Amino acid sequence: MASSDSPAVARRRVRLAVRRAREAKAITQSDVAEAMEWSLSKVMRIESGEVTISQNDLRPLLSYLGIKDRVQVESLVASAKVSKQRKQWWEAPPYRELLTPSMVQLMGLELAASEIRYFYPLIVPGRLQTPAYARAVLETFSGELPEEAIEARLKLRELRRQSFLSAQQTDVFVVLDESVLLRQVGGAHVLRDQLDHLLTLIGDQRIAVRIIPFVEQAPIPMLATYEIVYLADGGEDAAVLHRESDLLDEIVEDKEKIKRHRDIFDRIWNGAYDESTSAGLIKDHATALV
Repeated sequence: MASSDSPAVARRRVRLAVRRAREAKAITQSDVAEAMEWSLSKVMRIESGEVTISQNDLRPLLSYLGIKDRVQVESLVASAKVSKQRKQWWEAPPYRELLTPSMVQLMGLELAASEIRYFYPLIVPGRLQTPAYARAVLETFSGELPEEAIEARLKLRELRRQSFLSAQQTDVFVVLDESVLLRQVGGAHVLRDQLDHLLTLIGDQRIAVRIIPFVEQAPIPMLATYEIVYLADGGEDAAVLHRESDLLDEIVEDKEKIKRHRDIFDRIWNGAYDESTSAGLIKDHATALV
């Protein structure tokens, strides 16, 4: 375990080790629950990352799963200890209740990321949205979410944006469809401010953006929104995929699925306008929105 691990990364290390050891023994989560005298939901939530596991619970679990190497056990126990430290603002009320378990994990992993790749064919990614643009996006759910929930989510999104702006430098690559530059989310003035914000981030070298063009031959994006997060010092488990559509989202750790999404991202990235041309296109569209 790296001494600088964040709680999110430490929690992920423990749950991946537990899940892989269980699968290697060809036993079910129900088998684990019965052997440990736990509820099935407890095992499921530990493996999914929804909850942490105490050191006292982890030691007998590792023994049952056949993980007995002293160095490995102590490393995982240390990770379990770190996973319970420094609770982040989004893990406490009132924000925790507004987030899916996948989003809670994602926000922790983003802070520990060395690289993030966003594929967004319809709108600007949430962490890069201005407050007015975010309001316009979230208000499309007004028929499904009460007003107080929308307001709370707006505050959460703004805090998430500020955490991105104040965090250590992360390599961020963004693919947007050209339609994003034309779709007047919240009206022309809101879109212009949003495009200007993207240009500022590009100028500050916080993000690299490429636009999928309308008029030239380019790969056609057929997937929903997703991002791939690469963790610093993550080794073979460095990459995490987050996919979302409408009100649903999920964390994906299957290496083949992540590779497929990365291959698609690379193909679209290479077929899109380069960064300089894309920035010029964003500027042209922003200027036109007078």
